[in-house]
Amino acid sequence: MKIITFLLWHAFFLLLFPYNNGVIIQALKYDYSATTECLEEAWKVQYGGGIIQNPEFDDGIEEWTVFGPGKIQERVTKSGNKFIAAINRTHPSDGLSQRVLIESGKLYAFSAWIQISEGSEIVAVKFRSTCGKYLHGGTVIAEQGCWSMLKGGIVANFTGTVDLTFEVRKRKVKFQVTNEKKVAVRGAKITLKQTKAGFPIGCEMNLNVLNSTKYRDWFIASRFSVTAFGNEMKWYFTEEKTRGKENYTIPDAMLKFCEQNNIDVRGHNIFWDDPKYQPTWLNLNISSKKLEKLVEKRLKSVVLRYKGRLIHWDVMNENLHFRFYENKLGKNASAEIYARTYELDQKPILFMNDYSTIEDSEDEESMPAKYARKLKRVVSYYKERSSGNKMLPMGIGLESRFAPGQPNFAYMRAGIDFLASMGFPIWLTEVFVDKGANQAEYLEEVLREGYSHPGVKGIVIWPTSPFSKECKMCLIDIDQDFKTTPTGDVIDKLIEELWSSKPLKISTNGHGFSEEVVLLVGDYEVTVRHPESNSCTKLKLKVTEDESAQFVNVLLDKNDACVPNINN
Repeated sequence: MKIITFLLWHAFFLLLFPYNNGVIIQALKYDYSATTECLEEAWKVQYGGGIIQNPEFDDGIEEWTVFGPGKIQERVTKSGNKFIAAINRTHPSDGLSQRVLIESGKLYAFSAWIQISEGSEIVAVKFRSTCGKYLHGGTVIAEQGCWSMLKGGIVANFTGTVDLTFEVRKRKVKFQVTNEKKVAVRGAKITLKQTKAGFPIGCEMNLNVLNSTKYRDWFIASRFSVTAFGNEMKWYFTEEKTRGKENYTIPDAMLKFCEQNNIDVRGHNIFWDDPKYQPTWLNLNISSKKLEKLVEKRLKSVVLRYKGRLIHWDVMNENLHFRFYENKLGKNASAEIYARTYELDQKPILFMNDYSTIEDSEDEESMPAKYARKLKRVVSYYKERSSGNKMLPMGIGLESRFAPGQPNFAYMRAGIDFLASMGFPIWLTEVFVDKGANQAEYLEEVLREGYSHPGVKGIVIWPTSPFSKECKMCLIDIDQDFKTTPTGDVIDKLIEELWSSKPLKISTNGHGFSEEVVLLVGDYEVTVRHPESNSCTKLKLKVTEDESAQFVNVLLDKNDACVPNINN
C-alpha cells in the first residue's frame, strides 16, 4: 500500500441553510465558483473560512490536530503562501483534522485545496460525529505539484425544505411603443403570453403513448417541453432478437408524436457500456474486429436515421461505472464513438450520462473529478483527431437517481459547481427519488436545487412507467383514471410556480415606456393595442438569460394585421 504526503492549502466549512421555525434562511450568497483544473496557486479561501478556525494557517497549525499516528507541519510555497503537510502517514485515513460544532437540521458546505507528494490519488473529506459515525463529504483526484479543489458538504439530519432564489432564470424587460411617425404612444395596452418555457423541463416517455389516448393527453397537458424514450431507441430494442433485423417502427412513431406536439427529444442512447444491456444476440465474447464492425453499423443506422431531429444524444451510457466497449475495443473506444457520432450528425449535443455523481458522495467510480477527467479525455481525443481545429459539442448528463433517504444537497450543489466550471451544459437527465416516507418532499427539493443552479440547463424526470406492476415513482395512477400521485402533484406545482408565466398586462406612460417587468426566460407572444387609435400589432419575443435588462421597441402601425380589441 502506497502512503503519500498529504498537503492542505486552506479550507472552509460554512453553514448554508439554518432552519428556524419553518423558515429557511440563506445567510450568505452562495459561491458557485469551482474548477476542475489542477492549479499552481490555489484560490483565496471562500467565505473567509466560514466556521473553520485558522483556515489559511496564518497562525501556523493552531486549531488543527493530527488524525492518526502521523505528523503535521506548517510549510510555505515559493510565493509565500502557507499550507499544512501531513507526513509520516501509515494508513490512508491518516491526515489532519479540526473539531467544529454542527447542529441537527442544518446544511453545510465544505471546500479545500489538496496536493500530494507523488502521482495522483483520490482524497476524501469525512466528518466524524461524537458517536463515531462518519459522514462522507466529498472527494477529489489530487496530484503532485499542483493544487486541486475539493468541494462538497454534508446534511446534519436536515429535514426542512430548501428555499432558494431563482433570479438566474429571469430577466428584466421594458417596452417603448411609438407610432409610424416615431412619436411616443401613451396608454398603449401590452399583453404578454408565454408560448414556451425557456428552461426545459421534461419527462421520460414509453411506447404506451402510442396506444393510450389518456397517456398522450396527460403528457401534452403536463406542458413537458422535452422527453427521452425509456428504452425505445436503445440497441437492444431496435435490433432486439436477431442480428441485422432492425425495427424502428415504435421509436419512429414516438418521435413523430413529439414533433407534432413541439416536444424536443433527447436521444437515449446509442450504446450502453454495461455488458448486461447489450442486444440478446450479441455474444459478449465476440472478437474485437467483429464488434468494431457492428458498432459502426449501429452508429450509422440510428444516428443517420434521426439526423437533425434530436437535441441531444447520450452517446455512451454509464461509461464511468462500466467498460464493456473499452475492454473490447481499447481505452479510446468511447472517445472514438463520440467523434464518429459528431461526424454523422453535427446538430445534437453529445452527452456523457452516469449516476451517483451528485447523489452518492461515497461512489468513487463516478465522482465529479473522475467525470471531469473522462470528459476531458473525450474532448482532447477529438481535438487530436481533427488536428486541433474543432471542439466536440459535449454535455454533462447527471442521472440524479436518489435513494429514499434525505439527499445531501450540499454535496449535490458542490458537484454541480465543480462540473459547471468546465463550461459545458449540465442536464439532470433521469431524476428519480426512490419510494420512501418523504418521497414527494425530497423530489421537490431535488428539482428546486437543480433548477436554482446556473450551470443546469434542463431537467428530465424519470418516473416508473405508470403501466408497470411495481410503481416506485409514478406521476399518475392509471387505476384512478390518470389522477396525479403526490409526486405528480409536485411536478404540476413546480411547473405552475417556476417554469411557466401567467399572461401579463401592462400599459405605457406619456413617454411611451412601460414599467419594467421581470419575466421568466422563454418565448412570448406580445400584443400591443391602442384603444383610441384602434392600432394593434403582434410580435414574438424571446427572453434569454442575461443580467442586463432587455429593451424592446414596438412600432404601432394602424395597418398591422391583428384585430384591435379595445375592451382589453
